[in-house]
Amino acid sequence: MIERHNKVVRPGDIVQDLGDFAFADHAPYLRRLNGQMHLTLGNHDHSRRVQAARHLWASIESLRNITLPDGTHLTLCHYGLRVWSKSHHGALHLYGHSHGRLPGDSQCCDVGVDCWDFTPVPIEEIKARLAMLPRRREPEHQS
Repeated sequence: MIERHNKVVRPGDIVQDLGDFAFADHAPYLRRLNGQMHLTLGNHDHSRRVQAARHLWASIESLRNITLPDGTHLTLCHYGLRVWSKSHHGALHLYGHSHGRLPGDSQCCDVGVDCWDFTPVPIEEIKARLAMLPRRREPEHQS
């Protein structure tokens, strides 16, 4: 996985990891990976492992809301959500945890490495996959 990662990620690239990074100390792996690594915590990211490598992570959060340079709003979480910030305005949600068993739609999908040939995927590829998925049916939203 390290070789696949470094084949597509350059040293200055930003990488969003959506949890369950390693079942062991994170540091030996992080030291070998290209990119600025951001961790959104998963259920197997035990505090001891994360804290031992805190200095190697660019950031560590439980849930992350970001806006891409093109204006796309993203909610990143280890778990698949039914609704998320700005989902009723077209924001996207990317998650892991479910190993491809939780179906996505035009605004959300599983981006766990086991769904993408164990290789990091650029947001453009993720957006292309989202465009092929069924249109999102947003639950009723009250302002």
